[in-house]
Amino acid sequence: MAKKISDQLVDTLHDAGVERIYAVTGDSLNPVNDAVRRHKNIEWIHVRNEETGAFAAGAEAQLNGIACCAGSCGPGHVHLVNGLYDAHRTGAPVIAIASAIPSQEMGTEYFQETDPVKLFQECSGYNRMALTQEQFPRMLHGALQHALARKEVAVIGLPGDLASKHSVDNISSDKVFITSSRVIPGTRSLERMAEMINRADKVVLFCGIGAREAHEEVIRLAEKIKAPVAATFKSKVHIDYDNPFFIGLTGLLGYPTAYEAMQEADLLIMLGTDFPYDAFLPTGCDIIQVDIRPERLGRRAKVSLGLHGDVQDTLFAIMEMVDPKEDTGFVDKYIGKYNRHDEIMQSEARIKGRTDRIAPEYAAVLIDKYAPDDTIFTVDTGMCCVWGARYINGTGKRDMLGSFNHGSMANALPQSIGAALARPGQPVAALCGDGGISMLLGDLATVVQYKLPIKIFVFNNRALGMVKLEMEVAGIPDWQTDMYDPDFSKVAEAMGIESVTIHDPGKAETAIKNAFDIDGPVLIELMTDPDSLALPPHIELSQVKGFAEAMAKVVVSGNIAEVWNTVRSNVKHIPEII
Repeated sequence: MAKKISDQLVDTLHDAGVERIYAVTGDSLNPVNDAVRRHKNIEWIHVRNEETGAFAAGAEAQLNGIACCAGSCGPGHVHLVNGLYDAHRTGAPVIAIASAIPSQEMGTEYFQETDPVKLFQECSGYNRMALTQEQFPRMLHGALQHALARKEVAVIGLPGDLASKHSVDNISSDKVFITSSRVIPGTRSLERMAEMINRADKVVLFCGIGAREAHEEVIRLAEKIKAPVAATFKSKVHIDYDNPFFIGLTGLLGYPTAYEAMQEADLLIMLGTDFPYDAFLPTGCDIIQVDIRPERLGRRAKVSLGLHGDVQDTLFAIMEMVDPKEDTGFVDKYIGKYNRHDEIMQSEARIKGRTDRIAPEYAAVLIDKYAPDDTIFTVDTGMCCVWGARYINGTGKRDMLGSFNHGSMANALPQSIGAALARPGQPVAALCGDGGISMLLGDLATVVQYKLPIKIFVFNNRALGMVKLEMEVAGIPDWQTDMYDPDFSKVAEAMGIESVTIHDPGKAETAIKNAFDIDGPVLIELMTDPDSLALPPHIELSQVKGFAEAMAKVVVSGNIAEVWNTVRSNVKHIPEII
């Protein structure tokens, strides 16, 4: 029997390393679903929302190198957009199959008609619609090659009628070439970098996710030039472990130490980071930036020297060109400050809170304590990112995924699904906000259907916590940030997940410990303090003024109790402000 286009698609995906397709089947996508059924070596993951499928594919691609999601015509593939934006901005090689209406109906405002090429233009690097049997295999190969080579989303539009037609031989290559190359700056650039390091007295290494494979080289360079090491949130668990030079994060989720060290430095070396918050970067020192993506050089700060290169290879190449430094005053100062601040934060995290106001810091420390050393964490955007950034530590085996660039809500649950399927031998823990998990709550059923042993921790503060903080520092009384929530543990129980709601902070430790001992999915709902706010390491006077103005407006409205609860919960942050 002649092979159909849908069979050609599935065979090619399998040969390229794709193990599963995340999708909701239907109409134009049914021929692909049937081809997967007959193929046997690719799994169809029936998510409850295509957005979940795109987020899950993005997580799998980050962990395993490639993944695939699909959506049926019109609304089906429209739901992919948010997750594909996240994957594309993260650099995750995801193949998205955008099934489309019958080709002869295109341009007639047919039922469920959309234009995938226009729709996915901004969230992909490759984006084509195949209309003939001859086009399809060439476009599919191009999509796969592009996704793997450039680490971006690649979309291929596939009309339902074309998927059912007989395939033709590809006149170009059927093989996908997965290449591995050393990318090192030229000799003159390396010499210039070494000259700048040798001349500087106070150097800070600032590591992004591009330095994740360079842990050993970063520490060797830090030791040689007596430099403190800061990190972005994305890279923290890959940089902080066994690192005597680590001084924490900067940015909205960090500690003051890294920010202050960068401001005092006379040379900042940015290693594999496209850190977006330019307000936290110094303006009074030289900056060297090393990045595998040369188009990113200099777009966040006034970089003095930009080098195109892989961080690990670049540091290895430059190590012998750098003179050792003897003065440890600068590095000792900031390691000491970081250790003192970390002791304070850890001490505060031992404060448990009270009934229905469990301290989220305390809960995060317990999760860090009882999670196995090789756990993959996913964190929802918002306050869960704060607790993950500050209290989940690296071990050399852990990973942490989030919507770090796109900043979408509701990412933690679907990313945990992708992580659990990608790495079935590793524990997976999802730190979800009540706002985030509410958005894609139906995919708890996906967790059960595929027997995924994910540990889901819902930090239920009954509010959109980060939005609440944003409004208050802007001088706006928080309004419409309160959440009406179901009992998430009962919802999970109805889905078939072992679950419990923790109101008493004294019961949190046992529940969290037991969650990691259970062989199967678990949901722990933690009723956390809605007034527990986390302030950034560098506070502008305008933000303090805005917070005061917001509280004054609440006082005028007559809600004195709300003001008192907020001030009492955040009195520990006053040293950060002043």
